[in-house]
Parts: sequence; structure tokens; C-alpha cells
Amino acid sequence: MTATRPVALVTGASRGIGRRTALALAAAGYDVAFTARTVEEGRGRIPPRHGTAAAIPVPGSLDRTRAEVEALGARALPVRMDLLDRASVRAAAATVLGAWGRVDVLVNNAVAHIAGAHERFLDLDVDVAERTVTGNYLNQIVLLQAVLPAMLERGGGTIVNLCSGSATSDPPAPPGEGGWGVAYSASKAAFGRLAGAVNAEYLGRGIRAFNLDPGFVVTDAGAARGGVGAIAGKGFEPTPEEAPAAAVAWLVTHPEAEKFLGRVIWTPKLVEDRDLLR
Repeated sequence: MTATRPVALVTGASRGIGRRTALALAAAGYDVAFTARTVEEGRGRIPPRHGTAAAIPVPGSLDRTRAEVEALGARALPVRMDLLDRASVRAAAATVLGAWGRVDVLVNNAVAHIAGAHERFLDLDVDVAERTVTGNYLNQIVLLQAVLPAMLERGGGTIVNLCSGSATSDPPAPPGEGGWGVAYSASKAAFGRLAGAVNAEYLGRGIRAFNLDPGFVVTDAGAARGGVGAIAGKGFEPTPEEAPAAAVAWLVTHPEAEKFLGRVIWTPKLVEDRDLLR
């Protein structure tokens, strides 16, 4: 069945920024496909920020997001995907394109949370660093390579990559004291180069790719993993998770968005300047 409304694909949408973005795009007139690892409510688990303690329960699921998207009058297509499983990344793209025949907007929000990715430098297991880069960079390339040809065939599309300030700023303190681990920040730094590469090759064919820094957003997952108090204590002002969702909806629908190509967009400023949370 081919979708009659434009289609957005949002990754990592069982909770947090991804869930809010799926809902914002549904309200903006999109049918929304979305991915996550957690299918049923009550089964969500994430690894701790440090060490190898037991996984932490968190709320959110594909089932919940589906119900909320459909309540807004949009069609919903939940797809299980794990960024650390390359086959599932390819399969997710194939599922959406097979079901709805198009992807007009791709929001790369999902992050591979791996235990040990925020350890101090001499404690960092290089295998953990390798897996983090695989999930947050290499398998993001896989998803883009799966979706881009369909966008090009239709004559255009918009990509929004949720990047990270940790990719361009030095940590203000060691991990656990208000800073972050190099495995995570390095993986996000690599991810931050993808939008520019896509624009360099395909902007002339109707593809736009944005880098959106959401700011310091305390999601359910972030709060559950702990350590956010120390980061806030270093002067990072919290941003509500509705803010990056509103920014994404604006970027993919407003004609003025073009002027933000080629830069990292700071969500708090964009939202404030355009009063997007009114």
C-alpha cells in the first residue's frame, strides 16, 4: 500500500526525542514510520553509563508511540531496529519502503547505548569503542545508503541528523564528573560529517541534510542512567525534549530552513528565535 501523505521515518522513537519527533511530524501532516528496539511497553532496558551493572528499566515502546501517532490522525508503522545489528538496519528501511513506497523525511535520532562507552580514557575497552562507532556512525551510513536511492528516485527528500555538542566541544570534566566518554563523543563526531557529505553530492538533486544539535536534553533514558546532575552542574542548561521535535518539524516544512544547511543548528536558539514552543 502506498502512502497518500508524505512519509517520515524516525529512528529511536520509543521514547525521548524520537518519540516527540514522531508525534510532531504526525501533527505536521506526515504518516510516520519509526524504529526502536523495544516493542512492548514495560520491556525497555538500557545499559548503565558506567561499568557493567544490570540493564536499567525505562518506559516507552513502539506500541505506545504507535497509539499516540494514530491518535493524531496519522498512519503509524512501527519497525523494530537495533543500530548494533546491521541486518536489522537494512531490513527496517526495506520494510518502510515496501509498505509505503517512499520516505520523504528521515530523522536519524537513534543512538547506540553501550555499557562502558563513557569510561575514563585508560579504563576504556577498545572493543566497546569499536561497537560504539559501528552503531553511531557506520550503521547510520547503512541506513542512509538504504533510503537515499528512494529519495533520489522521487526527486528529493530531507534528512535531519541529531548530532551532539560532545562531538565538537571538549568535556568540561572527566566522565562521571560532568564530562563524557571519548568513545561516545568520537562516534558522534564521525556521525556529524554525514550531512555535509550528503549535501555535497545530492543537494543539486533535491536532497537536503541538516545537523541538529538538540542541546542538553534530559530524557527518560538519560535520567535513568544517571550522571545528568553532574553535567548540569557544569553549566549545561536543560532543554525540554519537545524542543528538538519542534525544530525538526520546522526544518522539514519551512522554506527558510534552507539557510541552515552547512552548519550545526543549535536547537535552543532556533526554538527561541521562532517561538516554536508557543
